[in-house]
Amino acid sequence: MIFSPLIDELISALRCLPGVGQKTAQRMAMQLLERNRQGGLRLSQAIKAALENVGRCSDCRTLTEQPRCAICSSQKRNRELLCVIETPADMLAIEQAGGYNGLYFVLMGHLSPIDGINPEDIGIDQLVQRLSEGVVKELILATNATVEGEATAYYIMEKAKNLQVTVSRIAHGVPMGGELEYVDGGTLSQAIFSRKRL
Repeated sequence: MIFSPLIDELISALRCLPGVGQKTAQRMAMQLLERNRQGGLRLSQAIKAALENVGRCSDCRTLTEQPRCAICSSQKRNRELLCVIETPADMLAIEQAGGYNGLYFVLMGHLSPIDGINPEDIGIDQLVQRLSEGVVKELILATNATVEGEATAYYIMEKAKNLQVTVSRIAHGVPMGGELEYVDGGTLSQAIFSRKRL
């Protein structure tokens, strides 16, 4: 079906979201135009306001509308612990899980020379500068368990070696409540390789 130019543009704009294909974008557009114009206006205003006002925290680089995010501004956080993560979504996951009370450094990606993403593109120079200030005592590498995530963690570990900072890596392996027979081979192999002495 051929839509009017404005509807086609709305459908095309909705497709910029991850996982939204042509059919899903059409359903979203029709929902907003046919049944929820108020919701559509609210959505457009929220998107506009966020895009105009949300930037990066000057300390950890996460997304915030303040110069420093609430976590970096909090005096209750342990400033000697710094957790390196790939995205703000990773920070949200760790915060929701609870148990971590340190600070973060958000790379906004991972090293990928094939895609032209180099250390300076993900702020590793800024991270090294922060480590050299002497406040951080332990650096926790919490990049994803992908080839790129592992390469990024290794690169950061090499950079941090001479800075009198303890470097640790989050554990990977069998999830809590997981049954071994249902765990994939790569995860199980990693769990056995990363075993700890009791």
